[in-house]
Amino acid sequence: MHNAAYDRLKARFARIAALGEAAAMLHWDASTMMPPGGGESRGEQLAALAGLAHELLTAPVVEEDLEIARPEGEWEQANLALMERAHARATALPTELVEATTRANSACEKIWREAKARADFALVRPALAEVVRLQREQAQALGAALSMDPYDALMEGYQRGITAADVEPVFAAYEAFLAEALPRAEAIQAARPPATPLPGPFPVEVQRSLCRRLSERIGLDYEHARLDESLHPFCGGTPADVRLTTFYDEHDLSKALLGVVHETGHALYERGLPAAWARQPVGDAAGMAAHESQSLIVEMQTCRSDAFLGFLGGELRAAFGGPAAPYAAENLARLWRHVERGFIRVDADEITYPAHVILRFRLERALIGGTLEVADLPGAWNEAMRKMLGITPPDDARGCLQDIHWHDGAFGYFPSYTLGAMAAAQLMKAARVAEPGLDSALAEGDMAPLLSWLRTNVHAKGSFLGFQDLLRAATGKPLDPQDFTDHLRARYLA
Repeated sequence: MHNAAYDRLKARFARIAALGEAAAMLHWDASTMMPPGGGESRGEQLAALAGLAHELLTAPVVEEDLEIARPEGEWEQANLALMERAHARATALPTELVEATTRANSACEKIWREAKARADFALVRPALAEVVRLQREQAQALGAALSMDPYDALMEGYQRGITAADVEPVFAAYEAFLAEALPRAEAIQAARPPATPLPGPFPVEVQRSLCRRLSERIGLDYEHARLDESLHPFCGGTPADVRLTTFYDEHDLSKALLGVVHETGHALYERGLPAAWARQPVGDAAGMAAHESQSLIVEMQTCRSDAFLGFLGGELRAAFGGPAAPYAAENLARLWRHVERGFIRVDADEITYPAHVILRFRLERALIGGTLEVADLPGAWNEAMRKMLGITPPDDARGCLQDIHWHDGAFGYFPSYTLGAMAAAQLMKAARVAEPGLDSALAEGDMAPLLSWLRTNVHAKGSFLGFQDLLRAATGKPLDPQDFTDHLRARYLA
């Protein structure tokens, strides 16, 4: 009888997960299909689902069952521990605050779309101020309940076990590396022949077909996936029904192609999660840093590697025609591994990308801590960019308005991008040792050896292990940023 309480918890958490899946599909629809006038109604729908899930999670019976549940086996015990964590986070927040936050995020995100298009921060400032006010309130409540710094409590919601204190020295070390490596990489690049542009235009229909075909080649099963279009590429949906989005530019093939490759990495992780633990906390992905490692091991470590670019060039030429030289692996490498101090995070190269993340980490920490107000964000952003990369955004669309995250209430997420890039390099190094023929397979466009290794060592683990333990099990050590800087030196400074 001692397992009855645990069985009740499993049934409840499966129901909560199903509500989360429904919300995920509504979010996907809002970004791809929903008419502009549906925003307010959609906000109410999402708030209702968030409120229902929160009520299920915070009901008094949950605490009673958590106290008497006695699961058997390591996975069941890990599942219970994650249930306790979810319950502790949820009970720290009143349902009214959860619903208000969801409403504010949804409203702000819709206004952000127009503000970004018009490069007008003033348009979204009041809505963003409300989002930040509610995020501060959540952070304070979570921090008090979990005995954590408020910003750490938000970070922990995206990647458990990682705090600002863990991230700060890693980012400081990277800044020191960047100061030395960036000028060297620029000098090496300047001494080489410039890249030859690919001979466009690139018809959208051909791009769409190619992106789908490449995504399938990498390993995604479209019986359980869709590829659509949105303003900001993302991977959403559910493990059984993954939704990828991208956007197409007839004059620039790379935006859609590399975006789809990146999101396919996320999708493969979702599809590879342990089906036996579906809709249970232990069956979820191990966190957003783990998730970003999976998108970046596919996009940056694999599809931008010398080996894979040789295969990809042939595919591109077959799709779009033209002379062979622009599609040669060496030219694609110069095009897609070009180092440049730019304003836009999603367009940044591997060396400068972490600078964009470090900037956001510091600004969002200040916003949550109350030492930076929303009205002062554009100026603080521009000054930080000037200090970090020596450039100043000409407008807010290329500054503090460029990302959806804060306008959708995602504070504490940004560090995951660079932690994920570092983990991707570490995992790829281990995969090459385990699979000596990996690069030969990639040269043939064959991702199967890498995907098989990832399925076993990352995907199938779900949330059984935290980020650091997942890396220890797969690579023999916790996060080692040296593997990332070694990768950058080999690719850009040799």
